[in-house]
Amino acid sequence: MNVGIGLPIGDPATLLTWARCAEAGPFSTLGLLDRLVYHNPEPLVALAVIAGATSRIRVQTEVLLAPLRDTALLAKQAATLDRMTGGRLVLGLGIGGRDDDHQATGIDKRTRGRRLDGQMEVMRRLWSGEPYGDGVGAIGPAPARPGGPEVLFGGFQPAALERVARWGDGFLAAAAPSWAGDLFETVRTFWQEYGRDGEPRIVAQVNVALGPQDVIDDARANMHSYYSFTGMADRMVAGLLTTPTGIRDAIAGFADLGADEVMLYCYGLDPNQVDRLADLL
Repeated sequence: MNVGIGLPIGDPATLLTWARCAEAGPFSTLGLLDRLVYHNPEPLVALAVIAGATSRIRVQTEVLLAPLRDTALLAKQAATLDRMTGGRLVLGLGIGGRDDDHQATGIDKRTRGRRLDGQMEVMRRLWSGEPYGDGVGAIGPAPARPGGPEVLFGGFQPAALERVARWGDGFLAAAAPSWAGDLFETVRTFWQEYGRDGEPRIVAQVNVALGPQDVIDDARANMHSYYSFTGMADRMVAGLLTTPTGIRDAIAGFADLGADEVMLYCYGLDPNQVDRLADLL
């Protein structure tokens, strides 16, 4: 099973150090979160810089809030990054839940799910080389991967899980092994109902911090700030894995459930965590 690194969002200037360390190690993918009204780096811009500083490792949005973005421009940006990285882009998409993100873009939060479905219909056509429509031509460049970059969807509700089978290539699961299994099976059931070939790719995510106490404290503080809008920040921080045994057990648990990849998401800024996690693996 592949293991990736979820990059910290607290200081964009550190991300190239993280990326180069991960590229030299056993890791498969570098992921980056997306918010608008926050101090995180914009993921497509940041991952483009990271992709230019690496040659092997995949770059993944986890998850990009597509409804906040213009559809045609997003299709062009994703195709460009996919083409220039030789197909290393994984486009993880979601609808987002923060009121302020939607207020800042003027997007009605109540329509975000329907908007994402409409965006996917347009982007799939554009990535296949078809015209935009109504007298408007095609929008290139052609992505490296026929039909567009790999698309994964995050979420928990039935509509989000069905979207994987309708529009996507796989599922991003920000859930513990103890309850992720039901989500995986629901996604696989929808996949079969839609008559899709093969199996959906399943990518799990766990939050980790590995190192001395100051690294763990930094991660907990950053997590609490990031998730404060949910009203469940204390519970999220309590689930942070901080020991080699806990991290190994989570990876093994997801392997038992048939996950294809686990993303070890880091909130602490110390890049030495990459080497510690590599040694753990």
